[in-house]
Amino acid sequence: MPAAEPRPLVKLRKICLALPEAHEVRSHGEPTFRVKNKMFATYANADNHHGRGRHGVWIKAAPGRQARAIQTDPQRFFVPPYVGPSGWVGVYLDAKTDWKELADILRAAYNLVAPKKLTARPEPLLPL
Repeated sequence: MPAAEPRPLVKLRKICLALPEAHEVRSHGEPTFRVKNKMFATYANADNHHGRGRHGVWIKAAPGRQARAIQTDPQRFFVPPYVGPSGWVGVYLDAKTDWKELADILRAAYNLVAPKKLTARPEPLLPL
């Protein structure tokens, strides 16, 4: 019997897949969330080197967003490996996660990569 998925991944998946035409692709052993073929978020499992002991999500960010987030709250935000030098921001997924704020950050990441015809639609209410 396969192990149960971590609760943070279940919630993250629900939010990401509520965005228009978003889909999940497994890459490098982790779930990634994309629109068309462009990735906007990657789950980082606590049980391997991607999560480094804490569940998290790596999110595409607008220029300057990573630095502002980490400066504001380094206990919740971090520079993720591999994609951090490109400005992506990491968010820890734990008991202190503000899921509403995370949904807003994910929507902003989605809007950075989604085709204009999808971002022009009314924004969907994201499940929390």
